[in-house]
Amino acid sequence: MRGRLFVFSGPSGAGKNTVLKEAIPLLGNISYSISCTTRKPRPEDVDGETYFFLDEAVFKDMISKGMFLEYAKVHGNLYGTRRDMVESELEKGRDVLLEIDVQGAIQIKESMKEAITIFIMPSSAEELERRLRKRGTESEEEIQLRIKNAQKEQLFADKYDHIVINNNLNDTVEKFVDIVKGYRGESK
Repeated sequence: MRGRLFVFSGPSGAGKNTVLKEAIPLLGNISYSISCTTRKPRPEDVDGETYFFLDEAVFKDMISKGMFLEYAKVHGNLYGTRRDMVESELEKGRDVLLEIDVQGAIQIKESMKEAITIFIMPSSAEELERRLRKRGTESEEEIQLRIKNAQKEQLFADKYDHIVINNNLNDTVEKFVDIVKGYRGESK
């Protein structure tokens, strides 16, 4: 049986990575798809684990060859999901989890109607800004851009199959895991 594709999105600072770090070990039989990007690595990033870091020429060549399931320009950088990696896992019967931006999620939902989309939102705009500042990885200009983009991204939340408000990490992880298990027909 073919695996299911779960698409997880939300604004920068909503807690996506933290939720996934806690949820994935609870799920089993799920592959986390590592995206490609042209952004510069952060100190905690590991090439091939957090992202595949590519230069823009290589990324654009991959676009021209149809190698991406989806791709988008976000915060001034290109991001994309390799089609071959996702299809290989789905064909093996493994579920695949993509953590991608709103633009990419909409592209995937248009081409793969069976994809299950989950949008995570912070409890408030103030909380989002607090989280972005706490990370300490972006300049003031980048923080303001991410806040502005978050406001735009949240306008698309109603296009997702599920919306989860991240008020409390444990509750958010539990809701996410329950959604995935629900599609698998597993009890909570």
